[in-house]
Amino acid sequence: MIDINSLLRIQSAASGVRNYDIICFGDELPGVFAVVAAAREYRRRTNKYPRILLLSKGDLYQGIGGHLIRGGLVCLDRSQIDKSVRDSLGLDTFGDPPAIYKEFLQKAGVRAVSLDPSKGNAVLRQMLTETKIDYISNVGIKFVNKQADKLVSITTFTGETFTANQFIDSTVHAELAQAAGVRKLRGFETFGLPESELPVTLVFETQGLTITELRNFELKLLKRFTNFSDIEAQEWLWKAAGNNDQLVQQLRKDMVDTKGNFKTLVVGTDDILVRSPALSVAYHSFRNLKFSLNESGILFDKANIAILPGGRLSWNSLLFAVNGSTAEALARGGAKPNLPMLSEMNYLEKWFKSIGASDLIPATELYIRHAGNVTGVVEPLDGTNMLMGGVSSKEALGTFGYHFDVRGGIKGIGEKAYAKGFTQLAFQVPIYNVGFQHTLIRNVRNLAVVSPGSGFTGMAPASGRIVEYNSGVGQALGIAAAIALLSNRNLADVKNREVRQVLADTKRLPRIFGIPKIAEATRLGEMESALGSVFVA
Repeated sequence: MIDINSLLRIQSAASGVRNYDIICFGDELPGVFAVVAAAREYRRRTNKYPRILLLSKGDLYQGIGGHLIRGGLVCLDRSQIDKSVRDSLGLDTFGDPPAIYKEFLQKAGVRAVSLDPSKGNAVLRQMLTETKIDYISNVGIKFVNKQADKLVSITTFTGETFTANQFIDSTVHAELAQAAGVRKLRGFETFGLPESELPVTLVFETQGLTITELRNFELKLLKRFTNFSDIEAQEWLWKAAGNNDQLVQQLRKDMVDTKGNFKTLVVGTDDILVRSPALSVAYHSFRNLKFSLNESGILFDKANIAILPGGRLSWNSLLFAVNGSTAEALARGGAKPNLPMLSEMNYLEKWFKSIGASDLIPATELYIRHAGNVTGVVEPLDGTNMLMGGVSSKEALGTFGYHFDVRGGIKGIGEKAYAKGFTQLAFQVPIYNVGFQHTLIRNVRNLAVVSPGSGFTGMAPASGRIVEYNSGVGQALGIAAAIALLSNRNLADVKNREVRQVLADTKRLPRIFGIPKIAEATRLGEMESALGSVFVA
C-alpha cells in the first residue's frame, strides 16, 4: 500500500513540480557533505530522513564530487599546522579535521593526501544513497521563484520545478545565488581588481612513467641546467626564460638549496613534491614558451603529484591564465576545458611520452580555483579576521590552517599595494577557527553559499577556497539546515553556537585552537583597508 505522502510526491512529480525540504545546487564536496550532514542530523532527531535533492550541472555518471572527482584534483590540500603547535596540543600531522571529512578519507582509503577518484566517487555515492538523497545530473537553472526574502523554487531548462524550504549553493561561482538576485563580485573586486583572477588548471594523469624514471630524469635535468659547459642545456634554459637573463638566474638558483644541494623531488607516503623548476624549464623549452603565466598564458608549474594505484600519477601543475569574466564563463559552462586547453594536452602527451609515459589522460573538468565572491552575507570574512584566529572559541566548529595561496598570482595587486606603501605582500599562515556565518545570505534568508565563492573579502578566499576548510563549513551548514527545518526558521537565523552544541553532543566537535597573530593581522588589515577590501552590501 502507498502511503499518502508517497502518493502526493508521485502526483507532484507528474505535474512537473517536485517538493523537497532541502535542495543543494552543485556537487562540490562541501555541498555533498552539507546535504549528508543535514539528512543525518534530521534523522537523529526524528528517526526519519528529510526530502533532499542534489542538483548538478556536471555529469554525475562520470563521478560525484565536482572538481575533486571529475576535475581530478586528487592530491589534496590539507590543513597546515606548525609542528610546534601540533606537538604542544598532541595533534596529528593535519590537525583535527572535520568528522565528515575524516570519515570520507578513511572510507576512500586515503593514506595521507592522495585520493583515488574512483574510490572517492563510490564513497560519496554511498553516502547519498544511505541518506535517501535524490540527485540529478546536467541541470541548468532557467529561473528561480522568490517570495519576499525567501527562495521558493528552481525551474530548470527541462521545465521541471523543484521547491524546498532551505537551499544550499556549492558552486564555485555561486550560480544559484546569482539566479536569486544575490550580487557577486568578479575576481578580486574587493581589491578593486575585478578582472584579476587565479589561474585554472586542467589536471591530468600519466601512465607508464615510474617514480624512479621521473626521479632520474629530473636529476639529469638538474645536473645539465646547472652545468655551464652543457651548451645544449643552457640553450634550453634560455629559451624557457624568453632570453631574459634575470629569469635565467632565478630559475637556475631555484634548482639548488641554500647548501648547494639539488632540490630533487621528494616522494611522500602517497604523493610527490616537486621542489625545483627543472621539469618546468624542460617543458617550456620544448614548447618554446616563456616560463611566465602572464606572457605565455600557460605555466607548467612545480607539480603536486598524487601517486595512484596501477602506476598512475596525477599532476596538478598546468596553469591557464584567465580573467574574472573568463573564470565566470568557464564555471557557467560546467567547467569544461576549451579547445586551446585541450590542444595543450596534445603537446603535453607528446612530451611525457618522450620521457617514458605510455599515456596521458586529462580530467573531464577544470579545477577553477576561484570565480569571485558573493556579497550581502550575515558576517563577511576577510584575511585579517583569519589571522586574528577566526570566530571566538565559544562559537568555533573546528580549526583550520592554510597559507594565503594565490598560485599564479593576483595580477595588479603588487602595483596597487606598492603605490599605497606596502612592500611586503607575504603573510604568515593563518590558523583560524571555523564558523559558517559568511555563507548565509542576509536578503535571501533560506540560502547559503559554501564554496570559494562564499562571503570572503580581501585575501580571505586565498585560504578559504581550500576544500578541507569548506568541508567543515559544509558539515556545519547541513546541521544548520536540519535545525532550521525542525524549528521552522531560515538558515540565516541559525547561529554558530547551535551547531557547535550539536557537534559537542554527538562527540564530533574537533579540537579548537585558533591562534591570533596580532602583528600580522594588523599589517594585513591595513593593506586590506587601503586597497579597498570592504564589505559590499
